[in-house]
Amino acid sequence: MTSIKTDFLIIGSGIAGLTFALKTAKFGNVALVTKKEIMDSNTFQAQGGIASVFGKLDSFDFHIQDTLASGDGLCNRDVVEMVVKNGPDRIRELIDLGVHFNLKISGSSVSESSGIEPDLDLGREGGHSQKRIVHAHDMTGKEVESVLVEHVKNNPRIQLFENHIAIDLITISTRMTRGLITTTHEDYCCGAYVLDRKTNRVKTFCAKITLLATGGAGKVYLYTSNPDIATGDGIAMAYRAGATVANLEFVQFHPTCLYHPEAKNFLISEALRGEGAVLMDAWGNPFMERYDAQKDLACRDVVARAIDTELKKSGTDSVFLDISHKNSDFIKERFPNLYEKCLSFGFDMTKEPLPVVPAAHYMCGGIATDMHGKTDLQRLYAVGETACTGLHGANRLASNSLIEALVYSHMAAQQAVRDIETLDFSLAPDPPAWDEVGTTDSDEVIMVSQNWDEIRRFMWNYVGIVRSNKRLERAKRRIEIIQQEIRDYYWDFKVSADLIELRNIAMVAELIIKCARHRKESRGLHYNLEFPYRDDKRWRKDTVLRRSFLG
Repeated sequence: MTSIKTDFLIIGSGIAGLTFALKTAKFGNVALVTKKEIMDSNTFQAQGGIASVFGKLDSFDFHIQDTLASGDGLCNRDVVEMVVKNGPDRIRELIDLGVHFNLKISGSSVSESSGIEPDLDLGREGGHSQKRIVHAHDMTGKEVESVLVEHVKNNPRIQLFENHIAIDLITISTRMTRGLITTTHEDYCCGAYVLDRKTNRVKTFCAKITLLATGGAGKVYLYTSNPDIATGDGIAMAYRAGATVANLEFVQFHPTCLYHPEAKNFLISEALRGEGAVLMDAWGNPFMERYDAQKDLACRDVVARAIDTELKKSGTDSVFLDISHKNSDFIKERFPNLYEKCLSFGFDMTKEPLPVVPAAHYMCGGIATDMHGKTDLQRLYAVGETACTGLHGANRLASNSLIEALVYSHMAAQQAVRDIETLDFSLAPDPPAWDEVGTTDSDEVIMVSQNWDEIRRFMWNYVGIVRSNKRLERAKRRIEIIQQEIRDYYWDFKVSADLIELRNIAMVAELIIKCARHRKESRGLHYNLEFPYRDDKRWRKDTVLRRSFLG
């Protein structure tokens, strides 16, 4: 059994995990665990940009109000104000690290020193009243991730563990019986069991502070804009360890993913609509004016439901997004990656509309945290998409995700350093070794693939953009059967990466279903045909889950 001891254990290598690593490495040793290569993250896929107030016509109040309006009554105003007001400083930090955002001057994208306020080229996206999207062409995530990764790899106090997938968190009262973890509410987190994918051996990571930055759970659904790594690992592990999760019924479906059999739901950035692209039906008729006064710049939940409605009405496979009326050179310069990618699938966006459909995109719920990223399981933090901070409420405002990750990583790092300096870690016992007694190598991989496929299909059909009581009950019955099969299989066979991910998407699917059945109204991203209206009197509150407790 390999045991690694560290001050800070970080699980996840997106913008949240990398930022936290760089900030805490000044105060202790860091172990950074990532399930594939370090660049494999949702951050790397992000096209549009980062929402932050830099424009002369913009203000913190405008950004706050736009965020609250998008959240449909469930945002925590204190959190919204904290994130919005801290946003510009976090952008300046990225610039100081060497991130090249687009500037107004001749379309340049050079970085600025911290002593000069950058004249950023700001875009606009759905739900925003002003231009405030800081971007690096249409590859913002790739630019930010690349710079952060370079700094992490050059930091001698950060030890990187690629191709390692976390199995479960370790708590102070952890007792292992053939892989079964039991805890009490007095627990605190002291690390994680992690599978080395190359050797197929389990390692024990012991840490004073553990951070979950594992990203989202888009792979719970059949159609998603997310990469394959987005299997809800952090949410599932935290819930199993006893941490509170919240608002998992609010799953954001991005309205516009490219519809093509080989595109694997390639995301068409909301920035296209910010620059004037129009949604049309199969006959070339714009339709968003029938659904919202903001038309094509309405919030994502409105646009996704509108497209879903149009597809059900027409029976067609997709709607179309048209920006061909804009100048060809402008399109190629503003969206170079999108242009080339669409061209590779046979679509010239400068000349023709693009076929698009909605796909699961972002989790607004997750592990409940305070304003410093702390969960209610002591010494466990969560930041980024895996966390439920109170910023997004019932629906995320476009491009608020990356700024949330930056601000909360900063706040969490500050608090974690204080914890390291003040908490007593001397009495923490060594955790028990991972127990594989009585298990064998699996000889029925078909169970994993069959259940994986079934979960994703019924989640799409029954717990997707539009829900109903009957659909949710069907989903509940199916997940209960599958969960029992997974539990029986899990205790009999040695763990594998595929089994770990299946166990996690099943857990997250069950939590989404529980939350969706509990909320008897329609709000933000949760729309139920039986309860089509918002009910502030009874349901203006978070949906909270802690193991068997629902409140």
